[in-house]
Amino acid sequence: MAILIGTGSVPYQSRQSSLTHLDGGGAAQMVDVSGKAMTHRTAVAEGYLRMALETMAAIQAGDVPKGDVLGTARIAGIMAAKQTSNLIPLCHPLPIKTVEISLEPDDERPGYRIQVTVKTTGQTGVEMEALTAVSVAALTLYDMAKALQKSMQIEDIRLLKKTGGKSGDYTIDP
Repeated sequence: MAILIGTGSVPYQSRQSSLTHLDGGGAAQMVDVSGKAMTHRTAVAEGYLRMALETMAAIQAGDVPKGDVLGTARIAGIMAAKQTSNLIPLCHPLPIKTVEISLEPDDERPGYRIQVTVKTTGQTGVEMEALTAVSVAALTLYDMAKALQKSMQIEDIRLLKKTGGKSGDYTIDP
């Protein structure tokens, strides 16, 4: 009897070599990166928090009951990047060298565009750290401003770019 994984019909045994998070018996495992070269790794991710123009104006004016919305979201994102391996099973703890967070108002959407860049030198990438930082910064922005608008929406969290490592560079198509 073949073990099927996901929605495809390819038996587990034939997919085994491509699924590095599974051991020989199909159980989840942390990927062994000990044989990988240390390289400079960068990941850039983004997401949006859609809100009413009035809510954006209150945030920009610093007129939100909970205080410094943008500063708190920035710190939360940095903290989240540093804690990613505690939040996502099988993620490696990484020596993060920098986390840069941009929270830019977007009048067209309207809302805030959150962009995070994470860098390290290591044996595995920082994509999950960048995506986690965007997610937690968006959640914190929401939490800090929910007294003004509960209908805000977190949208379009995605990886924009990554560099370094065996798989090479990746940039999303515009």
